[in-house]
Amino acid sequence: MKPPVGRRRGHGTPLFRFSSFYSRLRFILILLAFVAILPPLFFHFRLRRFHQTQLSRCGWLNNPPLVCAHGGDSTNAFPNTMSAYGFALRSQVDCIEIDVSRSSDGVLFALHDRDLQRISGNNTSKVGHLRSHEIKELDVYHQSGNSKIPTIEEALTFITTSVRQVILDAKVGPPLYEKELAKDILSAVSYFAPSAFVLISCNF
Repeated sequence: MKPPVGRRRGHGTPLFRFSSFYSRLRFILILLAFVAILPPLFFHFRLRRFHQTQLSRCGWLNNPPLVCAHGGDSTNAFPNTMSAYGFALRSQVDCIEIDVSRSSDGVLFALHDRDLQRISGNNTSKVGHLRSHEIKELDVYHQSGNSKIPTIEEALTFITTSVRQVILDAKVGPPLYEKELAKDILSAVSYFAPSAFVLISCNF
């Protein structure tokens, strides 16, 4: 028997409604998942950018510059004396710079002409004009400690086991006294500081 005209069978309607509801639910779940993921992603990239900015500004903190004491701690002692080196080591500096001059009889001293002039009171004094015993007899006045003017050998023996780097600033003396100066300095370094990292520069 045929169904009356104008009536439709409704057995397909619930399935359609369920399918539509499922599609909407899936869309909502995907949307919620996207919304949940978006903030962490946003903050991740913001944090990454922040770290990159900090690294560009403060990257040197991971590899900080060396703290180098010029002539030792010359604020508390006369430069290039054992006292100055001792004060610098107690401050835990990374590096110590030592001026190197050679006496007229070939002895290498941790001494600069300007320091010699301050000690002697003679503005024309040169390390290369004096013999080693004359230099050793000079008195150095400063606040406290060992006022001895050290030889390069004494200075290297004292400091090289306590710092990461030593800079030897070779001061070229009067004519002819610079002859083989570098060779003498290298010889002293190889014997008294064989395992130390030593840089050698040359100045007038």
